[in-house]
Amino acid sequence: MQIGIDLGATKIEYVLLDNNNKELERNRSETPKDISQTINLIVEIIQKLEKKYSSKFVVGICHPGNLDSSSGLIKNAHNSTWLNNKSLINELKKKIDNDIFSENDANCFSLSEALDGAARHYNCVFGIILGSGCGGGLVINKKIVSGANGLGGEWSLNQMPLKEIKFNIDDKSQFDFSQRIEGFLSGKSIEKNFNLLFKKKLSAKDIFAKYRTKDVDAVNFINEYKKNLARSLVIIITTIDPDAIVFGGGVSNEIDFLDELKNISAKYLNEKNLKTVFLKPIYGDASGVRGAALLGRQNLF
Repeated sequence: MQIGIDLGATKIEYVLLDNNNKELERNRSETPKDISQTINLIVEIIQKLEKKYSSKFVVGICHPGNLDSSSGLIKNAHNSTWLNNKSLINELKKKIDNDIFSENDANCFSLSEALDGAARHYNCVFGIILGSGCGGGLVINKKIVSGANGLGGEWSLNQMPLKEIKFNIDDKSQFDFSQRIEGFLSGKSIEKNFNLLFKKKLSAKDIFAKYRTKDVDAVNFINEYKKNLARSLVIIITTIDPDAIVFGGGVSNEIDFLDELKNISAKYLNEKNLKTVFLKPIYGDASGVRGAALLGRQNLF
């Protein structure tokens, strides 16, 4: 059995999987906005499960941001800044002596869906998280590919490939967050950009709901969103050419046009028979925490 912990910006979710990947326990609590309190809560979760099951468990943790492979420190955790320049493993090892592994949350999502989820039949899998933020993870032959800088899969840090953006190396304003893929596709960006265009403050969920009821502003906005998402997928397909792309996260839950999205992507690629499979995740929002639990199994067994 293995423990998986999903350390999000607003919630900590944990799961205990048996050796057949069946959930024995799953629960969540609010995330403290402080590293020491976060560590204490994680230790409390582990010790509670070990006491209940009279066993010592391997622990996997998924978190925002990337892991520096040389230092073990977290970086680029934009929505959980208290994690930056911290080593979860080292901090936890001061209090417990379990085998502990950690990875980026999108990598864990991708691992879960590649191992026994929607993409289990494919060798090269790219997992996309479209939530309040935006992220991605690459799994090849059932193994996470983190890369030399821990940035494997972080396609959302690229600039959005739009014709109207003029890339001038002396104009640093062109290279800010708003021009990155995340600045167009994340839930927060959807809300911000819709308000800028139409002077209406709506949640991303409400914007998609209005799109489905054929509200004119929402339809125009989401149709443009489809094009931007397809443009960003072209980067993945032309660079990695994965067998399958799995779409996760709260925004992805609202997307019911994957076939149309694939057709738009194929058009941009001038590829009449695009073989890349676009998939919804089997485990949904639980994929990240499941992938975290599976980290230990991959590393020790």
